[in-house]
Amino acid sequence: MSFPNASVNTANLDSATDDPSLARADLLDAVQKLNTIIEGGGSASGVALLNASNQIPTGKLPQSISYQGGNQIINPSTGIVNIQDVLRLTALQKSDILDISTATLQIGDLAIASNGNTGTYTVALCVFSGVEWLKISTTTRLT
Repeated sequence: MSFPNASVNTANLDSATDDPSLARADLLDAVQKLNTIIEGGGSASGVALLNASNQIPTGKLPQSISYQGGNQIINPSTGIVNIQDVLRLTALQKSDILDISTATLQIGDLAIASNGNTGTYTVALCVFSGVEWLKISTTTRLT
């Protein structure tokens, strides 16, 4: 069930002088839209139903986060984003990282810098200090 996409007409409902016979169709429309909302609770394109703790049940949360352009912001109430397993960053050319406008960066932003496929392939984890990118050495092999 999808959420109703039109408002209820209140033209025949908002004045004491309105004719009740004209309001009948508007009232029926309102009740039908309310029933659609109730029936669609907890389903795709419906309203989210909360559990006893006033939270969306974890089984109803998406397994992945996507966006249509711009930035995706994760803002947990604890202030901690817990990523289990692997965080995959796309390696960027060093020059591409240095070309990012510092106006868009914040202290702690991370990137993976690479020299591309020229010669020896090297990568470095980089963190933005608030002024410049700092390279974290990746010369020690994980054993």
